[in-house]
Amino acid sequence: MNRDILKEIIIDQKDIYLNNSLIFRHYTLEDNVNYCFVGIRRTGKSYMMYQQIKHLIAEGVPLSQIVYVNFEDERLLEMNVDDLNVILEIGLEISGTDKKPYLFLDEIQNIAGWEKFVRRVADMKYRVSITGSNSRMLSREIASTLGGRFVVMNVYPYSFSEYLIANGKDNDYCSALSTKDKADIAAQYNEYVTYGAFPELVGIKNKRNFLSSIYQTVYIGDIITRNNITNDFAVKLILKKIAESITKPLSFSRLTNIVKSTGNSLGKQTVINYVRYMTDSYLIFSLQNYAAKLADKETSPKYYFMDTGFLELMLLDCKSSQLENLVAIELIRRYGIENVYFFESNVEIDFYVPTENLAIQVSMQVLDNIDTKERETGAFVKLKNYLTDTKCILITNSEQAVIECEGIEIDVVPAWKWLLEE
Repeated sequence: MNRDILKEIIIDQKDIYLNNSLIFRHYTLEDNVNYCFVGIRRTGKSYMMYQQIKHLIAEGVPLSQIVYVNFEDERLLEMNVDDLNVILEIGLEISGTDKKPYLFLDEIQNIAGWEKFVRRVADMKYRVSITGSNSRMLSREIASTLGGRFVVMNVYPYSFSEYLIANGKDNDYCSALSTKDKADIAAQYNEYVTYGAFPELVGIKNKRNFLSSIYQTVYIGDIITRNNITNDFAVKLILKKIAESITKPLSFSRLTNIVKSTGNSLGKQTVINYVRYMTDSYLIFSLQNYAAKLADKETSPKYYFMDTGFLELMLLDCKSSQLENLVAIELIRRYGIENVYFFESNVEIDFYVPTENLAIQVSMQVLDNIDTKERETGAFVKLKNYLTDTKCILITNSEQAVIECEGIEIDVVPAWKWLLEE
């Protein structure tokens, strides 16, 4: 590729990050670490780079020392792996010093063989950050590709606090609330749960249509097309069943039988593969039963969608499922997916975080329904037989109280407030 054209592109693309207004994302990034940003499409992985760049500038790093390249620029269509080193040369030239430039390589998967270049510059002690579309840079591939040279950072849709800030709401809602504040937080929370938290949804009136376009892009591009699936009906059926089963474990055998009942002769291994493709695309994620035997942990997990808005697209009555799904997303955001479980062994607990000794139940409403209250609090009492000194939280749609049951203190917290208590 022509060196002068490439240099021109690098200079032109500075406007991309300099002229973008940012909503600060609540991620802790270190100055001397190489990052690979991953996550479902449209969560703002590129914006994480912009945030890093603006931090470096604020710390006194000259703009000339920063090299950002978005490989989706149509002028780079003919670029190949040999041209990547030219980027490094241009970066050194533009900086005008002997200091190493900071490299930000956005959608680098468009260049075949990018892995070798990235590994090499990382070994040369350059600071490098990369992103890539999920269709080619999937979580299970990254570790082997980058060989421990990068920290993989999962980027999620907005947290509730980020969502409020993006919508111009900076009130301290966790303090005493006025009538106006109560109405305001209720409206913001309901929209957040219903339509999800993709950053680009902020300010869009027809959120459902925009959300549907994101879903179709992930479904068609990252699942169907990437994996050369011809039986897309089976994939739709599996996704539908997962959506309907948000609150309970779902085995591969059960999914296979459901597909077969529709006349599709799909084998269990194929079902397993399809679910893996969904997970690889970050459309869904799974949590294991903490109390299950090792052999059973993988076979009957609980599945959740990476954004609650997707349930709005797939189900008619989904408020209860959205609430539990919302809590699942927030827990993996706070503690990491490897540290979050459910607990099922003669007692059913929606979520258990062993590192925090934390047990969580989720219910739309409990205080005015005796049966529901007894069921949810009774689960915590039974859990005491297996796990002692566990902090018990009951997350509801809007209720708040402290309940004591057989010596156990249970915090009943409205979801919006729990979300803001980060």
